[in-house]
Amino acid sequence: MSDASGKQQNTAAFYGQAVASFAVAMAATAIGIFKLHADAWVRAFLAIAVLYLVTSAFTLAKVIRDRQEADRPAYHPFEKL
Repeated sequence: MSDASGKQQNTAAFYGQAVASFAVAMAATAIGIFKLHADAWVRAFLAIAVLYLVTSAFTLAKVIRDRQEADRPAYHPFEKL
């Protein structure tokens, strides 16, 4: 008897690619802001804006995921018997 919860899992390669992509994007943005020929307050403002955008994106992704999981019918292990 298998313990399949019906929940789809991502592969380790997909997870690693997502983490690496996020790290490269954040590093490139940080380097771009650091090397920008502007006053320190402009660079600080851009850095705060990027951090706010990242946290908002994480929150939006979580809200969308939670809403999709709530709309999915509950899994019952004996429903196919």
